[in-house]
Amino acid sequence: MLLLHKALYRLRVILRRLRDNWEIERLAIRLGKHFPPAKQLDPVILFIASSGTTDFTYNGAFNLLAAWGLRLAGVPVIHFACQAGMLHCVLGTNRNKPYDPPPCRECIRHSQAKLKGADVHWFSFEQDESLAEALQDLNLIELAAFEYHHTFNGLPSPLPLGALVTPGLRWILRRLHLQDDEPTRYLYRDYILSAWNVARRFAALLEQSHPQAVIVFNGQFYPEAVAAWVTRKRNVRVVTHEVGLQPFSAFFTEGEATAYPIHIPADFELNHEQNARLDGYLEKRFQGQFSMAGVRFWQHIKGLDEAFIEKSAQFKQIVPVFTNVIFDTSQPHANTVFPDMFNWLELIVDLMRNHPETLFVIRAHPDETRPGKVSQETVRNWVAEHNVTSYPNVVFIAPGEYLSSYELIQRSKFVMVYNSTIGLEAAIMGAPVLCGGKARFTQYPIVFFPQSAKDFRQKAEEFLEAGRIDVPAEFRRNARRFLYYQLFRTSLPFDPFLRTSSQPSLTRFRYFPWEQLLPENSPAIAAIVQGILDQGDFLLES
Repeated sequence: MLLLHKALYRLRVILRRLRDNWEIERLAIRLGKHFPPAKQLDPVILFIASSGTTDFTYNGAFNLLAAWGLRLAGVPVIHFACQAGMLHCVLGTNRNKPYDPPPCRECIRHSQAKLKGADVHWFSFEQDESLAEALQDLNLIELAAFEYHHTFNGLPSPLPLGALVTPGLRWILRRLHLQDDEPTRYLYRDYILSAWNVARRFAALLEQSHPQAVIVFNGQFYPEAVAAWVTRKRNVRVVTHEVGLQPFSAFFTEGEATAYPIHIPADFELNHEQNARLDGYLEKRFQGQFSMAGVRFWQHIKGLDEAFIEKSAQFKQIVPVFTNVIFDTSQPHANTVFPDMFNWLELIVDLMRNHPETLFVIRAHPDETRPGKVSQETVRNWVAEHNVTSYPNVVFIAPGEYLSSYELIQRSKFVMVYNSTIGLEAAIMGAPVLCGGKARFTQYPIVFFPQSAKDFRQKAEEFLEAGRIDVPAEFRRNARRFLYYQLFRTSLPFDPFLRTSSQPSLTRFRYFPWEQLLPENSPAIAAIVQGILDQGDFLLES
């Protein structure tokens, strides 16, 4: 019976993918009839190999819609597309079966359907035997630090291949601290060999096409990270994109999308209408009514129960500690003050020991246990290994416990975060926030962000001992301004073109008139076209 269920499920997946490929090919053909002749402009290259393989993820859809919008505006577009050009891509890696090959045939079929009628530069794989030999006997540390000194024309040397592939390997293996075993080293070698192949092929395309800009998915996973590195070395603009905060929205930037660089004019102030708009969003957010990339993290939110309230009454003060997913693509940006989040937590454990009068509440991020993305290095395991809950002044809240973080913040003396968005929300609520990692919102005065571990400890001790913590008025103001920009200026809306899928994290295309993709009819496409052609900021009009 189990085998029958598996076979039926597999059949449904195959049929769904066939349907999706047919639908997107028909849509590409229909739109292709209305693309004007390309203007005499340098082309834009689009490359996305790490958002999906056989299905449409949100970033895969954003990338394609951006290409169509540019083509309707007369901008020449070239797609750099994989034709079994990597031994292992990131999403084609099965961490439980690392030696299994990626699903190249199905992936190519999907790419051929969505890129029907487009100008596509396909790249295949060619082994560099000297590189393969150089990698063969390296250990994990040597692979991570590996730089390739080469003589390939058009590419600077050395090329930091180890550093470029590491974030993607951590992400797919769902851990920060990689294990020095043969399966991990095998994937490291395959990733480095593949990254070098991408570098050579992409450098050749740059030499041939002289693009005005290159658009890639977030730039953290190695295929796009290599393409971005090569492009920047040639002083060509690189635009990265990620999922925005609003449903069906994208964030495009000339910076690192996962770092979320935002320039807010110093004189920008929210007016009455904008404040009301932001408050309406926050009201829903505080009830858990939000999603990103089709994923709703909170099915419901419950208040603090009587047992917690009774326990907290035994202490002088409450301090919540909000953690992150250790392998998330935000973490390379976050680890500036501490080597990593667990190192930060170790310092906090010292504070717990020294302050028995304070109830510390460690909250694990809900994404740690998301199906299909379960972390292999969790805060839950870290707490258990360090016996943290044996302290009478510590409460641990697991990822699947839907206890209200906002009610917890309201009862707290101050809040400690690594780089979680809850820090921004706590600042909006007026709470003092002590931040341990560089976050997207620490680019503005919003939270207390000490610049060394020593200073962090000192500030935490100061807060714990203080009778009152004074929060600068500008923190709350800047927090509201920053979140407003994130929601209503940087989140480009693609909801007229996309709808939810039956599969979490995936999307499907709506039927829409081709005219809807013209810049004058789509604020998102207008922002992208203006951002490319006029060196714009990829923001919506205020």
